[in-house]
Amino acid sequence: MSTNPLLESTGLPLFDQIRPEHVTPALDVLLADAEAALEKVTGPDVPADYDALSLLLDVSTERLGRAWGAVGHLNSVADTPELRAAFNENLPRITEFYTRLGADERLYAKYKALNAAQSGLPPEQRLSAPRQRALDNALRGFVLGGAELQGEAKTRFAAIQEEQAAKSQAFSEHVMDATDAYAHYAGTDELAGVPQDVQDATRAAAEAEGKQGHKLTLHMPCYLPVMQYAANRALRETLYRAYSTRASEFGPAERDNSALMRDILTLRQEEAALLGYATFADVSLVPKMADNPQQVMGFLRDLAQRARPFAEKDMAELREFARTELGLADLQAWDVAYVSEKLKEARYAFSDQEVKQYFTEPTVLKGLFSLIERLFDVRIEADTAPVWHESVRFFRMVRGSDLVGQFYLDPYARPGKRPGAWMDDVRGRWTRPDNQATQTPVAHLVCNFAKGVGDKPALLTHDDVITLFHEFGHGLHHMLTRVNDIGVSGISGVEWDAVELPSQFMENFCWEWDVLQELTAHVDTGAPLPRPLYDKMTAAKNFQSGLMTLRQIEFALFDMRLHAEPGSAERVQQVVDEVRQEVAVNIPPAFNRFQHTFSHIFAGGYAAGYYSYKWAEVLSADAYAAFEEAAAAAGGVVNAEVGRRYREAILEAGGSRPAMDSFKAFRGREPQIDALLRHQGMA
Repeated sequence: MSTNPLLESTGLPLFDQIRPEHVTPALDVLLADAEAALEKVTGPDVPADYDALSLLLDVSTERLGRAWGAVGHLNSVADTPELRAAFNENLPRITEFYTRLGADERLYAKYKALNAAQSGLPPEQRLSAPRQRALDNALRGFVLGGAELQGEAKTRFAAIQEEQAAKSQAFSEHVMDATDAYAHYAGTDELAGVPQDVQDATRAAAEAEGKQGHKLTLHMPCYLPVMQYAANRALRETLYRAYSTRASEFGPAERDNSALMRDILTLRQEEAALLGYATFADVSLVPKMADNPQQVMGFLRDLAQRARPFAEKDMAELREFARTELGLADLQAWDVAYVSEKLKEARYAFSDQEVKQYFTEPTVLKGLFSLIERLFDVRIEADTAPVWHESVRFFRMVRGSDLVGQFYLDPYARPGKRPGAWMDDVRGRWTRPDNQATQTPVAHLVCNFAKGVGDKPALLTHDDVITLFHEFGHGLHHMLTRVNDIGVSGISGVEWDAVELPSQFMENFCWEWDVLQELTAHVDTGAPLPRPLYDKMTAAKNFQSGLMTLRQIEFALFDMRLHAEPGSAERVQQVVDEVRQEVAVNIPPAFNRFQHTFSHIFAGGYAAGYYSYKWAEVLSADAYAAFEEAAAAAGGVVNAEVGRRYREAILEAGGSRPAMDSFKAFRGREPQIDALLRHQGMA
């Protein structure tokens, strides 16, 4: 009998061999093993001892988690009808097991006994600080997982978890399908102003279908440049309407996310009530840095107030420029990106398109790797592993002769791959109790850039480069950890509203002259970015930062209000409208349905947590200020000594202590908002 690649647990996932028909048989085995481990560990023969519990339970659940993680990853980056069917068939089984595991009273009792025993032990025999942190997190997880519920309440709680998982998955599928399903075929004459590399790619896409002209889609590498550069206003409106109404009542009923949003919010509110909380936002914030929904909304509204004058000025300038220079008396939503680009070109005498010619993907990666090597004392080398698509690459990170971690890089957009960019873990760092070897961490780094056409390398916009650095920041947090305890190594156990600190921190380097010299080589001449163009870019760095800040606050406040107000499930659009009235200076058209594709909160982990981006931006800007302070004293910001301190205090500590403790270990004080306001030109 041929072996099942999902049951291969010694090395890296066999992504090139995994097929939909492997999923159910593998999970039959792995779920049975995990089930047996749970029964054994909760029995009388296993003491309430950390190593004894971990040896049985962590080993089997980690193996299950890795296999299911590989299936989930393929479902996100290489979706097929067969794989989707296998994933959805098994999602309820996985959800049911983990829900039951997290609510098992026998297991909860063992963990409580283990915790209670600590106080009676001499200090040298107590759990290490990381293990105590993992245990504290686990005890909190049991409470939030319904372990203290009884009878019908417990049964209903489990059913809610299963329903939520299925509905979130359906939400995500509708977004992907609605994005993939759309195509608009245009003649070359309609694409005046659209960059040549985009026109080449859209022509190739049409030719691949045996059609004339250009195939325009809603994938970012096509959609965004058309919105920014197409002189044809009707074309921009056509694409904007399609993009902003995806997965809504304006499209096919089978892809409409309206009912799913309502159901997900209703289920979350019911879950909160079962756990004894007023709202789901209160539940969501228990493991986060923020104390309560009011504190978060106060933070967001304070930031909105600070940003508003800048945003109003941005909007007034945009309207004036549209009217006087472009003859657009009524600026519409589909004009904003186009007029903004034209205004930026007029004011700063450069375009994103001009900058893009310098950011060839091979040079950007080489420069990024060099930066990481100098800051964090590692080497990044090409490595080999089975992959799911020919464009995926694999790398290893080493220090001296020691392997630190490895990562997959999947950079390009394609059908069957969900939109956006993300980091995910393949496995975490862990000293395994079954063989005492230390398992090194492995990460996925996923983006959706435009592929190069023909023999030309991919060209990245500066925003693409920032996205790449952002995801690498998450990857470094996962891979550079020195914590050996599962549950608190790398990104595990880090408060959700601090998890964006390392990612947003890395973005700052994309604006440094010394760094950009290494990231750039003109696609035709190989010349690095010239200083005059860099000066224009930095002058334009905070172009419309007021508008962009308010946009993020709009998303975050909408998310928090949805989850902090019982009954919001019946008035999603009304909440959107109210939030826009309160904070936005640029209100979208009535048909805009951005919430129908807001996967972060309906199909990701950001429910009542989207504010994390702004919250962590305060932390990341202040952390980066340490490098700026060192540069002012001696040379550039790429300072190996400050890099070492940052690595040890924040990246290596992972989730082994509260994020605030890690921040204070690095900065010597609590975070301050000054650096963020200064970085965004709003000081």
